[in-house]
Amino acid sequence: MTPRLESWAATHVGTVRKSNQDAYLMRPDIGLWAVADGAGGHGGGEIASAAVAEALRALPSGLPAGELLGQVRAALSETNAALRAEAKARGPRALLASTVVALLIRDGHFACLWAGDSRCYLWRGGVLSPVTRDHSLVQELVDRGEIPAEAAEHHPQANVVTRAVGADDGLVLDKVTGQVLPGDVFVLMTDGVSKALDGEALSRALDAAEGQALADALIALAMSSGSTDNVTALVVRCR
Repeated sequence: MTPRLESWAATHVGTVRKSNQDAYLMRPDIGLWAVADGAGGHGGGEIASAAVAEALRALPSGLPAGELLGQVRAALSETNAALRAEAKARGPRALLASTVVALLIRDGHFACLWAGDSRCYLWRGGVLSPVTRDHSLVQELVDRGEIPAEAAEHHPQANVVTRAVGADDGLVLDKVTGQVLPGDVFVLMTDGVSKALDGEALSRALDAAEGQALADALIALAMSSGSTDNVTALVVRCR
């Protein structure tokens, strides 16, 4: 049986920032959802995250699953090149870059592509599991055993990512695939949410709410927990 997919999202500028450099995309018509978190001065972050979302929004309907995956990769690679060109035109220190996490669901299976530290989690049978692994300086420090995992979120360089759309000439995306089961809930979020809410807090929220109420609750919880960044959460439920 092919699960029926429902999705909801919420975003907020947060309690400190003056502009929202996050963006999200919901394309249930083709089975594609994404969250992006921009970086760059003078509006560069907003431009970058919007460019990521618009590139995915422009993908045509009716593509087979394998071709859609290829088109997502191609769209993000083209956006990477366009952002690099725009940054070069602005000057040697200009930066227009954005993290991205994209979820594709077709025919009872999912694929997740990402670059940076925007995350995807899977809530299945009351258990929360990370789908993605951050491309960040602190994750590399954790992997090398130089800092404990519990210290990563509060490290002074916790905001330094090692991959992003627009950050390097060649975009490298990681991919995870798997089966989708009825009742699965995927949650995509920017680091403004993930750095404020640990796994226990996320699990409590997922256990207490669903639908738009869940997306809104994650935003409210992140801000009340001290997030100083923009906050975005996107929920996909497989009925």
